[in-house]
Amino acid sequence: MKKIVSPIVALIVLAALHGAMSAALAAPQVAKAPLDAEELAALPGGAWLALNKRGLRLVGADGIDRATLALRGERLDLRPIQGGALAVLVDSNLEQAQPVRIDLAAGTLTRLPAIPSAGFGIEAACMYRDAQNLDHVFLVGADGQAQQWLLGEPHRLVRRLALPTGVEHCRVDDAYATLFVAEEGMGLWAYGADAEGPSARTPVALRAPYGKLKGEIQGLAVLPGGVAALGENGQLLGWRRAGAAWQALPARALGAKQLVALGGGSLMVQTKKGWQSPALAWKAGSAPPRSLPIVMPRMQTAPVAQMGDAADDPAIWVNPLDASKSRILGSNKKQGLLVYDLDGRQTQFLASGRLNNVDVRQDLRFEGQRVDLALATQRDEQAMVLYTIDAGGELAEAARLPTGLGDIYGTCLYRTPEGGLDAFVNDKDGRYEHWQITRSGGKYGARLARQFRVATQPEGCVADDRSGLLFVGEEDKALWVTSARADQPAKLEMVMPVGEWLHDDIEGMGIYHGDKRSYLVVSSQGNSSYVVFDAAAPFKVRGAFRVGMDPVAGIDGASETDGLEVSSANFGGPFARGMLVVHDGFKRMPEGAQNYKAVAWDDVAKALKLED
Repeated sequence: MKKIVSPIVALIVLAALHGAMSAALAAPQVAKAPLDAEELAALPGGAWLALNKRGLRLVGADGIDRATLALRGERLDLRPIQGGALAVLVDSNLEQAQPVRIDLAAGTLTRLPAIPSAGFGIEAACMYRDAQNLDHVFLVGADGQAQQWLLGEPHRLVRRLALPTGVEHCRVDDAYATLFVAEEGMGLWAYGADAEGPSARTPVALRAPYGKLKGEIQGLAVLPGGVAALGENGQLLGWRRAGAAWQALPARALGAKQLVALGGGSLMVQTKKGWQSPALAWKAGSAPPRSLPIVMPRMQTAPVAQMGDAADDPAIWVNPLDASKSRILGSNKKQGLLVYDLDGRQTQFLASGRLNNVDVRQDLRFEGQRVDLALATQRDEQAMVLYTIDAGGELAEAARLPTGLGDIYGTCLYRTPEGGLDAFVNDKDGRYEHWQITRSGGKYGARLARQFRVATQPEGCVADDRSGLLFVGEEDKALWVTSARADQPAKLEMVMPVGEWLHDDIEGMGIYHGDKRSYLVVSSQGNSSYVVFDAAAPFKVRGAFRVGMDPVAGIDGASETDGLEVSSANFGGPFARGMLVVHDGFKRMPEGAQNYKAVAWDDVAKALKLED
């Protein structure tokens, strides 16, 4: 998998997978391993990449050189590809990361375009293959500056990171999307390698007085469910995942100088006795997270005006005369309401203040007129803001309707069978208020119809106009269902608790109305996924998916989604079967303010094998 690198005399430990770190060195040496390599990487079929100050060499399993690239390099890492491998090293003269393609059948090494200059001296570099099988490179500077690049034509800067100072070694565990970095004088840290997430760190092993690690880490290698390292005196160290924590394994005195990973839980070490295969018994740590299908976004909106946690919840208005001229509404909780066309261009901004959630209902009947309305929660005034939507998709503020809540948060709308409009608004303390929107003499108002509550903080909710069901998300606890009708008791029944499919927080919700059945889509924010249920009892789970990046279109993925909305309208093109719009918590490639991503429902249906 990954190997960490430093000046050399490399080692290789061929390891099994079971038990715990133990046993003595085995006698057999590994034949044909290049002895003059300062850095070494294993290739499929027993071949090697060997790097020293004179260049990069492709060495066959028989020990014979097949190809050489003349360059002065360091920090070698690779990932296998069809017919060979893709490697990255740092060109020490140019201070640039240099990708290299290895063709084992042809016996060639081919320079690919270099990654543009990072703007800092590169002290550590390592590769990462994500869940989409896209290859990334992390570059780390001595002062803690770091960058994540997506390899391709062209290479794309995905994000910048702030890592510790004095990092000379890094490696990535692809299966767990974990970036390991060794900080000089401090120890080993684990970061999230997935760009669609925060760069929060957790300690794996720290030096005194913060932990029991002794000395500096000289090299790293990833093992299934864990990580191995070389200690300052050539000791072999290891840590295994134990849920969110790390279990240290007994250190072994090998007198080794470098680690090289062979993949599949195997390592190699070079000691004074030559290349050795320690009898290393390794028990894999906690299983990696569930692998979910990935769909790519087809469109993204322009970003909101403010950085940080600003965008939140989208809604969709369908133009009844020409669906291609429909509108996407998006709340900016620092500023107001944004309106976009289906190409993601902003068409309107309404400075309504700190809005949180927004929803839309169409073809409503008030005083003999048919109208389309949107409603959002206004957090400074503890009020509902009502908007009219004209035939061209232009919004205008129509009313501010006070509530009895003290910290208003989420909302969703329900079109009654009679064509009226009901609004559900909630408070962070768990309270829900059910309001019936009224109009008299052209002036809108609201009448309180029901109140109910969940035990802890809610936000997302959605009403199914067809079935009359209301789905409610209690963020850390469960998904609930009750009647949306004002003349029915608000008896909450659990659909699913947080656990196997739903990872807190439970956030945005939307209903897709197909020809044969309806689906409930829920944002599982804790693992940046979207869970699809039948929208009718017994609310069967149809699967979950993630929204990945489209490097060709230059659209990043979506993560930490707050709000979402889905429509089955025929918007044309890839959205002929409808679209799902989701909030994106981290704008990458390039980095910027949050925005919204649009996914074709047809892509979701194919990924989860859904019926119409």
